[in-house]
Amino acid sequence: MNGVPTLVIIGGGPRGTGVIERIAANADDLYEDRRLDIHLVDPYPPGGGRIWRQDQSPLLWMNSMAEDVTMFTDDTVQQDGPVRPGPALHTWAADVREGRTTTGTAPAILEEIRGLGAQDFPSRRLQSAYLRWVYEQALAALPPGITVHEHLGRARQITGPRDGRQRVWLDGRAEPLVADLVVLTVGHLDAELDPEQRELGAFAARHGLVHLPPDFTADTDLTALPAGEPVIVRGFGLAFIDLMVLLTEGRGGRYEDGAYVPSGREPVLYVGSRRGVPYHSKIGYTWTGERPPLPRHFGPGRVEELLSGPGPVDFRRDLWPLVTKELGHAHYHRLFTSHPERTAVEWGDFEEKYAVAEPGSPELQALVSSAVPDPADRLDLEALDHPLDGVRHASYDTLQDGLRDYITADLARRHDPANSPDLAVFLGLLSVYGQLIHFGDIGERWHSFFSYLASGPPGPRLRQLLALSRAGVVRFLGAGLTVQADEERGVFRASGATVPGEFTEARALVEARLPDPSLHRTRSRLLRGLYEDGAAGTDTGLLSVDARDSRILGVDGRPHPRRFALGPYTTARSSGAFTRPRTGGPAFRQNDATARTALAFLRDLSCRDRRTA
Repeated sequence: MNGVPTLVIIGGGPRGTGVIERIAANADDLYEDRRLDIHLVDPYPPGGGRIWRQDQSPLLWMNSMAEDVTMFTDDTVQQDGPVRPGPALHTWAADVREGRTTTGTAPAILEEIRGLGAQDFPSRRLQSAYLRWVYEQALAALPPGITVHEHLGRARQITGPRDGRQRVWLDGRAEPLVADLVVLTVGHLDAELDPEQRELGAFAARHGLVHLPPDFTADTDLTALPAGEPVIVRGFGLAFIDLMVLLTEGRGGRYEDGAYVPSGREPVLYVGSRRGVPYHSKIGYTWTGERPPLPRHFGPGRVEELLSGPGPVDFRRDLWPLVTKELGHAHYHRLFTSHPERTAVEWGDFEEKYAVAEPGSPELQALVSSAVPDPADRLDLEALDHPLDGVRHASYDTLQDGLRDYITADLARRHDPANSPDLAVFLGLLSVYGQLIHFGDIGERWHSFFSYLASGPPGPRLRQLLALSRAGVVRFLGAGLTVQADEERGVFRASGATVPGEFTEARALVEARLPDPSLHRTRSRLLRGLYEDGAAGTDTGLLSVDARDSRILGVDGRPHPRRFALGPYTTARSSGAFTRPRTGGPAFRQNDATARTALAFLRDLSCRDRRTA
């Protein structure tokens, strides 16, 4: 035999952990008792990786309840490999509390575990402890012949021919890791500034201002934002929530009886965005009763039909109508089956007519209007997506009251089981995501809409936002936010559509969002090198991969036989490396397909080596 087959996994966070778990699950069936060396490369400890590392502020939370987080497959995952069940985060925490499992975590995190309930929002460092435990379980499940070698460092380049062994070069190491296969699971990436951000940065340097470009908030140096000074914040999603927490509680403020008590060290945050509102609150109740049958109008059959069609698939023309039809089905199924007193016809009659009505057609609108008397019970995705369209305020002062009313109403709705069709729509969003990953780069509209509707902050965070608004620490700027560099005055100037003719000036600007996952501007030498070496990328800069097994595609359309990639920088980007139990887990399906393809390749390679030995 010419040597032990070798697999290098670059990225030790939850995605890399998921691939190792699937290798362990599939090894008995596909690899038997053969030997395999796996080299895991990451500058951060395995399990949590960079985003979920333990070394971050305990004030930063997940945006999911503990019972809604799992790293383990179940029978809802459409995969070829075996199901290997395991505990969700809250069950694992209970096992730790009861002594049924052990974890080598710090005392402070053990204290968090002791106080964690199923519907609590864990800290990210607690999630890191869970991910580390999952990683250790995956290692323990590997057959005796498969060994994992950890490398705490950064991969900078992959070289090697298509039909031969690959070389993975690490920073600070003279000799490369030689691999038969390479799997990239590097997660979110840093990016170079786009032209607008470079111009704003140069303007800030000329005038002695502060400009913080898109970044991971936990990694951003916020000391440059002075106490009491106005700060324009562009972005109202989860990055803003983290920023808000670190600049308030993180600077010594506290909450008492629903009011915020400042420390005096906070800046004043003037926040706005394209929508002008925060992401919708996480739903604060659990599912009961019958689930909507999903997929119904947008399943594998429709996916195959579209992919085998004569021309390219357009998201707005071909996919969005199917998305709206599927989400509507989930919404109305729940409304009719759980709240029939709010409907005017039987579900069977409605479903039959709904199934044949064209999305957005007058016939569909008439059907819904006649069957659902209260407009508040009808699903209006456009209104959800653009809540401030057409809303105008005479001053920023009246806007503050209007936005506080909006957030208060959103909190009430998302915590009231009487509005459980909202949770059905959430399940529909997860189902739709599992189909959309087959279409490659569909643009940012879908991902933005999904995050806004399904991946918002915990309810307690929005209640804190209301308290900060009442205390004057946060001020709302509304929708359609634009920021200009005023050279004459030497300040940033923000204005928007919600308060026409008004503007806000500040000497600091924070772009509260993650860097774009684009190969065009990535700071990753590793991915830039792949691009330069012939890997295909889309117009928006995503790395092209084969939807079947995540092999990296070349510019000639051929999948590379020895290189794979999984994650948000690829055309098969999914909704997350982990998910809530019993919701299909598209990332789990991808991990399984990649692991099975890799094991089959390495098995056949091992057999060839044995024949030629």
